[in-house]
Amino acid sequence: MKFYLSIFYFFISSLIVSQNSSDWYSKMMIRNIVYELSDDKYEGRQAGEIGGEKAGEYILNYLKTIFKNNDNVNIYTQEFEFSFSSNPHIKNVNYGDKLAKNIICYINNNQNETLVIGAHYDHVGLGDFGSRDSDGKGLIHNGADDNASGVALAITLIDLLYDSNKSYNYLFIAFDGEEMGLYGSSFFCKNPTIDSADIRFMLNFDMVGRLNENKDLAINGTGTSSKWQTLINEANVDENFSLKLSESGIGPSDHSSFYLHEIPAIHFFTGQHNDYHTPRDKRNTINYDGIFEILKFVDDIIEDSSLISVFDFQETKNDTRQTPKFSVTLGVMPDYLYSGKGMRIDGVSKEKTAGQFGIKKGDIVIKMGSVDVEDMMSYMEGLSKFKKGDSTIVRILRDGKEIDISIVFQ
Repeated sequence: MKFYLSIFYFFISSLIVSQNSSDWYSKMMIRNIVYELSDDKYEGRQAGEIGGEKAGEYILNYLKTIFKNNDNVNIYTQEFEFSFSSNPHIKNVNYGDKLAKNIICYINNNQNETLVIGAHYDHVGLGDFGSRDSDGKGLIHNGADDNASGVALAITLIDLLYDSNKSYNYLFIAFDGEEMGLYGSSFFCKNPTIDSADIRFMLNFDMVGRLNENKDLAINGTGTSSKWQTLINEANVDENFSLKLSESGIGPSDHSSFYLHEIPAIHFFTGQHNDYHTPRDKRNTINYDGIFEILKFVDDIIEDSSLISVFDFQETKNDTRQTPKFSVTLGVMPDYLYSGKGMRIDGVSKEKTAGQFGIKKGDIVIKMGSVDVEDMMSYMEGLSKFKKGDSTIVRILRDGKEIDISIVFQ
């Protein structure tokens, strides 16, 4: 009897050690990829520049290394041309000035359906395009959270899925040119390298490196299929994330390109922060354990999704509302994880309108002029009523009290 008990305990111990070893390997992979891609030698990974090209080569070679002995894996690139303006508010659709490159890894498990796992690897370089820091232009914007974190999670996920889940084929795409207008994902969707009809859904990871103590996690695009809500909530029973679910398939990241081609797509996001698009978005600010927790959560979602017979696509309700055009801003960073009434401020630029007139981080904008602010859409509607030099009253909620602040748009 003692002999059999010893064998039993040895077997259980081996399983525990094996699981811990697997977790350790995944955590180290996440950390190593973030550290590498946010290194100064990539000069902020701007699309079409040398640093961005080097980053793409690193991802390509990394994939070839981890799948070097696997005959069912095809790793390749998809080049495209684009042009852009140095003014982020002006979009130039005339391709031809710059060359960019999507990095693609296809795992063929001889299944009928394919899951797309995506993350953009480009950033804003030295800040000449897209920097939020007026003093930071010319400095390297490493983009550890935006979006080395997403690339690290996505690559670690496909490595994990290769060994653990053969229910689907998998197509990993590291998109280029996202920061300048979703160029890489848009090009892929218009020029797919597999039959788009075989894609069951798309998972997009963009800025997943700042999971907070409350475990706030935004998932955008949950209305793109009737299956997402239940699937996500059931997978979250063990993980206990504080979820903020947004239905719209349209958003400022690469999942939007797939949604517009009628593919169910969701975007994982741990929230905006003051280091976003500044030289301060560095690898020492990343919650690596948090990325691993999201990895386990997504792995559960994929596992549970294989039990669903038909994964439908549906248009989301709020896409019919046209985004208001506006020429002025308060100079604040919205809290995209906030789900209450109004628009909560997560950061304030001191030299902009809000900073000049005493609006603070944590304030909730509930009215702008005559417009009641219910959400981000109505906040933008309020902004659209004004131009530079106009004055108005902004009503905010601060510590439970309503305060009216007179401002002049700078």
